Amino acid sequence: MQLTFLLITVILTLLTVLPILRLEAWWIRGLDFPRLQLFLIILITLALELLLLDLSLPFNWGLVTVLWLCLIYQAWWIAPYTFLFPVEVKTARAPDRKKSIKIITANVLMPNRNAAGFLELVRENEPDILVTLESDSWWEAQLDSLETDYPYTIKCPLDNLYGMHVYSKFPMINCQTEYLVEPDKPSMHALIILPSGHKVRIHFLHPAPPSPTENEESSERDAELVIVAKSVADSDVPVIVTGDLNDVAWSETTRLFRKISGLFDPRVGRGMFNTFHADYWYLRWPLDHLFHSRHFTLQRLERLPSFGSDHFALYTELVFEHDRNDEQSGLDAEGDDEAWARLKAMNQNVRKSDVPQPEKHLV
Repeated sequence: MQLTFLLITVILTLLTVLPILRLEAWWIRGLDFPRLQLFLIILITLALELLLLDLSLPFNWGLVTVLWLCLIYQAWWIAPYTFLFPVEVKTARAPDRKKSIKIITANVLMPNRNAAGFLELVRENEPDILVTLESDSWWEAQLDSLETDYPYTIKCPLDNLYGMHVYSKFPMINCQTEYLVEPDKPSMHALIILPSGHKVRIHFLHPAPPSPTENEESSERDAELVIVAKSVADSDVPVIVTGDLNDVAWSETTRLFRKISGLFDPRVGRGMFNTFHADYWYLRWPLDHLFHSRHFTLQRLERLPSFGSDHFALYTELVFEHDRNDEQSGLDAEGDDEAWARLKAMNQNVRKSDVPQPEKHLV
């Protein structure tokens, strides 16, 4: 029994420690994802060791201590996405239709053919902006039925799982579709005009994940997030960044994005809002994100019901309340963060000037 617990403890320790290494190999970065699952497995194993091992032996106490440290470390990463943590984004005082913006972010899964179910979900929730990921020409034909209510669009149908569409009730100006890092992975960028007249810079992203079937390293994904973060950090207007980032909310890369950009995560203190995988409740993590500048507070945040995709859609309603800027604080970048971000961008030979700045083209 002692040998069994030793082997399990060694494995769980390795799975906990390896992501600390700043290596970008897919199999190491992939360990950022299941921190919640690893926390639960470590907790169960720790309980069994306390129950079944002879704790009069120093060796067994060593096993318990190692697992306890692993449990604390995993908890440190996921705790901000529980109700045990204070909220990062304040709750809106009251709905203000002229200053609010409702967004649905949805990876529709390109082979999924339940467009009717998805469109019903959109009509029930009535977002101001809808962004779809993995939408190809077939999906575009289905989504175009929304154009009566959503006259402002950006379209990039692709059959490589990286197509993207945006449908908006609000005017969008200076719209651009760019390929920031990889030649077949688009991103979209625009300036949204709220009914109040306030202009919001918005970026829609879907970088490729580190995986044996995509990119062997996380370099491409990380570089795209870093240069967008650097670009929006210099913006003088409110900012929203949303999409399927193929990274979890609690990873070092997403934390780096938040530190460099200065953007806020409305999930902090409210929950994980795990959007993937829709079919397996025991393998879920937050892959779909929305971050925003300090100009906004939160009215509503919800994971919407399944519609046949492997992702759930994410619904976010923000309210422009710039007078509450001083009430909110996020993550701060340190010297090491800036250096690490520069290195990630240099590895892919990209820079923040590659990211469109739609507010710079205002007449």
